[in-house]
Amino acid sequence: MNVIVCTDCRGELAFEPGQRSLTCTACGAAWPLRGGLPCMYREAEIRGIDRYMRWIYDGIPSMHDPSVRLLVPLLELGGSERRLRENYMARLELDTLTAPADGGPLRILEVSVGTGANLPYLQSHLPAGLPVEIWGLDVSLGMMRQCLRRPGQDHVRLLLGDAHRLPFRDASFDRVFHVGGINAFRDRGAALAEMARVARPGTPIVVVDEQLDPDRNHTLYHRLAFRAATFYDRRPRAPVEDLPSNARDVLVEQASRFFYTLRFRT
Repeated sequence: MNVIVCTDCRGELAFEPGQRSLTCTACGAAWPLRGGLPCMYREAEIRGIDRYMRWIYDGIPSMHDPSVRLLVPLLELGGSERRLRENYMARLELDTLTAPADGGPLRILEVSVGTGANLPYLQSHLPAGLPVEIWGLDVSLGMMRQCLRRPGQDHVRLLLGDAHRLPFRDASFDRVFHVGGINAFRDRGAALAEMARVARPGTPIVVVDEQLDPDRNHTLYHRLAFRAATFYDRRPRAPVEDLPSNARDVLVEQASRFFYTLRFRT
C-alpha cells in the first residue's frame, strides 16, 4: 500500500514513467518533482517564520552537521551531539518493535529530516532482521540534497513536505519523531496533530527542540548563548499546551541543558 496521499484531498496518487509530477486520481491535483523528489506542499503555504527558516537552511546545508557537532558542546559548555541523539532515540522504544502481522514493513517517519543526521543512529537502534522503511520529509531542498548523499539508504524514502500538512495516510507509521524545528513552526498544534494522525494508535511520538533546563543553574554565558541560538522564538519550551486533546502518556524531560524531549501517544 502506498502511504503517500494528496494533501489537498488525501486521494490516491498516480505516477507514470517520464512524468514530472504525481497526479491525484481523486481531485486531479498535480504534485511536481523537485530534485527528483515529490514536492507535496504548495509554495503559498510556506510563509512567515517557516519561509525564513527554510531560507536559512537552504543556504547552509553543507555547514549544518559540522556546526551542530561543534556548537552543542561549545554553547552548553559540556555534553555532546551523540549523547543528545542517544537520549531521544531511547524514547522511541525501537527495541520493542516486532514484525507486522500483515507481513508488510515497519514504517518510521522523521518529520523535518534535514540532512539525515539521525538516520545512522536510527538504523543502529533498530532490531536486526525486521523489514523497515524509514521515511523523511522536509521543506528545505538544500538539506534534502545533503541527506541524499548519505550512504546506506536502501530503506530510506524521502520527499519534500510541510509538517503542518503531512502527505500520508492516517495511522501509517509505527514510530514518528521530529528534532530541532517545531519551536519555529507557524502552528505547533497543527504539526503535532498531524504527527498524531499519521502514527498508529499507541505509537510513541517524540519531539525534540530547545528549552533551557528549568532545574539547573545557568551562568550568564549559558543564558546569552541560549538566547542567541533561539533568536527566532521569544519563549522556547516544550509545546505541551499544543498537544492534541487525545494525547496521553505525556513525558517531558531534558535531553541536555538546552534541549527537551517530549514524548506522547494517542
